[in-house]
Amino acid sequence: MKELVIISGKGGSGKTSVAASFAVLAQPAVIADCDVDAADLHLLMSPRINERHEFHSGHEAVIRQEDCIGCGACLAHCRFEAVVRMPTTFGSNSVCKDCEFCVRSCPVRVNEMIRAMRESSGYQGDEAAFYIDPVACEGCGVCVQFCPVQAIDFPECLCGEWMVSDTRCGPMVHARLGIAAENSGKLVCTVRREARRIAEERNHELIIVDGPPGIGCPVIASITGSDLVLAVTEPTPSGEHDLKRVVQLARHFGIPMAVCINKWDINEDMSARIETFCNEQSIPLAGKIRYDQALTRSQIQGQAVVEAEKHGAAADLRNLWAAISATLLQFSNHAA
Repeated sequence: MKELVIISGKGGSGKTSVAASFAVLAQPAVIADCDVDAADLHLLMSPRINERHEFHSGHEAVIRQEDCIGCGACLAHCRFEAVVRMPTTFGSNSVCKDCEFCVRSCPVRVNEMIRAMRESSGYQGDEAAFYIDPVACEGCGVCVQFCPVQAIDFPECLCGEWMVSDTRCGPMVHARLGIAAENSGKLVCTVRREARRIAEERNHELIIVDGPPGIGCPVIASITGSDLVLAVTEPTPSGEHDLKRVVQLARHFGIPMAVCINKWDINEDMSARIETFCNEQSIPLAGKIRYDQALTRSQIQGQAVVEAEKHGAAADLRNLWAAISATLLQFSNHAA
């Protein structure tokens, strides 16, 4: 079983379009969308979801207002400015209207509860309520350890979900990370693990991974242990710069790499520079894809361009796939 990961140093280079075309040409294969922060391969694959699974990772501190005595220990020890101090105004004319706001969001009920807790405990400190900003909280747990009355819960976070689907090109594993959620690298690992499991169960010899852009944690989680990385770049200064960073990353992990220049004909001088760089670094240039409006038209129809066209960029993608599949075959022969 071989695993091909398609990445790019920057977003918008065309890696998802390449991945979708490869999925069509390589059937049967298992497809994995590891760009969990901004997944969009499903727009071209039209997956029929068979399984949904919640993704939990990390922890988040939550103050139980009914038990908090307002001592401020959490505020004093938090180094991420996640604990927010809200001065209370007792004796106001506000009255509870029995609305649908929860007790933690209603200043009237919070004030009543804090006053009752202070009176029952005899606490004479500064009158203030505290809550924890879930976006700023890093889940370190310091506030939990230092709370004198254990009034802070530390539940595991629901960060997103991952799914197993069927597509016209084969099984697909994809995911969606929640807004402002972290641990995308762990979710990427989950997607890859499930893709490998399905490939083993169904005897598929290839996994095609649509990786995330950049060189951060999600990219590292996508390429580690893979058989081949295809970096899709474009002939722009930023494309050239970010390609060099991707090359350094792949070499750091010792993963074989090839390069594809997308829309190479919009700047032939820059494309020549990128090709020269690949030759100097002994990196195979697997192919070049011309600028073709047929790509946009096929995307609007929810298709890979190789399904809708035979010429232009579609022909370039078929040649690119022939080069990549030949490289993967060489790896299989060497392993044998």
